[in-house]
Amino acid sequence: MATDAQLPLEGLLVVSCEQAVAAPLATRHLADLGARVIKIEREGSGDFARDYDETVHGMSSHFVWLNRSKESVTLDLKSDDGRATMLRLLERADVFVQNFAPGAAERLGLGAAALRERYPRLVTCSISGYGSSGPYRDAKAYDLLIQSEAGLVSITGTEDAPAKSGIPAADIGAGMYAFSGILSALYERERTGLGTDLEVSLFDSLVEWMGYPLYYAGYGGTAPRRTGTSHAAIAPYGTFSAGDGTDVVLSIQNEREWVTFCEVVLRRPEVATDPRFSSGRARVENRPALHAEIDTVLTGLTGDELVARLVAARIAHARQREVGEVLEHPQLAARDRWTEVDSPVGPLRALQPPITVAGRRARMDPGPAVGEHTEAVLAWLDGHRAEDPFDD
Repeated sequence: MATDAQLPLEGLLVVSCEQAVAAPLATRHLADLGARVIKIEREGSGDFARDYDETVHGMSSHFVWLNRSKESVTLDLKSDDGRATMLRLLERADVFVQNFAPGAAERLGLGAAALRERYPRLVTCSISGYGSSGPYRDAKAYDLLIQSEAGLVSITGTEDAPAKSGIPAADIGAGMYAFSGILSALYERERTGLGTDLEVSLFDSLVEWMGYPLYYAGYGGTAPRRTGTSHAAIAPYGTFSAGDGTDVVLSIQNEREWVTFCEVVLRRPEVATDPRFSSGRARVENRPALHAEIDTVLTGLTGDELVARLVAARIAHARQREVGEVLEHPQLAARDRWTEVDSPVGPLRALQPPITVAGRRARMDPGPAVGEHTEAVLAWLDGHRAEDPFDD
């Protein structure tokens, strides 16, 4: 049973000048594991992701997802007082995260080099669109633009039309690499006593995720084809419909599974040895004919009958669920993955963090209103300010 025992990152202070998705995702995962995250926002409107939509009782779905368990402090970092307060926070911080526009941190005196000289134990993490150098350094870097530049859009969608990922893949990738990079830097600090500078870009993160298509194109001469939910190199693989309209996704990974599929699911073992379908390559080359053979059988089954045959054959499969159905997914219910968090608009349904720490209760504190914690954090600084060894 989970308890209120200390989480792994309790006692760690993270200060983050963050907005949108990538940086807030990284710091939310740190907060989930117990870190104290102070979110620095612009005075007035705060993080612009607060205004992406109003679907969660007037709050943005993006903001609610990314900002639980944080404290919001508003500062004018262009003012002397704002910068002074920021430096006082960084005196006590273990980690500083920022996703300013390129060069902005340096202009504010918050660049990695300046902070490294002043605070040698501080781990700094800069998240940007394309990195701190190169011809794209200053280019706008919204998620769709990165998906396009990294080639993800070109291989996503159907044969007739490309499509972007339905989630902000570049932002999520960068946020997760920032999160894991920060953890590695903290581990290194335990051995050396020194922090380090990390740099993560959305473009580099998503290009890394494009690994298999890049190798496929680089060595095969052509990029993987867009095939909807099918796979460019495996067949049958993707969405098939039963006669009652139930969409089921299935995946055949090897020849043994293909033979079993034909025998148990299709109940037509002769299809397995048809020269058009007798190897993985042949099935891919003859995909339309393959699908026609499969559909001939599946249209005579209900969704439940099809799933029962797939289970009996031990063929990998899944229901193709709508987003609304996922909210009531039986696996989430059985594992008690839903809980509640408080917010400025009242209690909200929320998923437990994906990292479960054995024997310890997950941290699920409220998401903050803009500047909600400014006075409390300033009072804390005034009561706990340490002398700066770098002051003359």
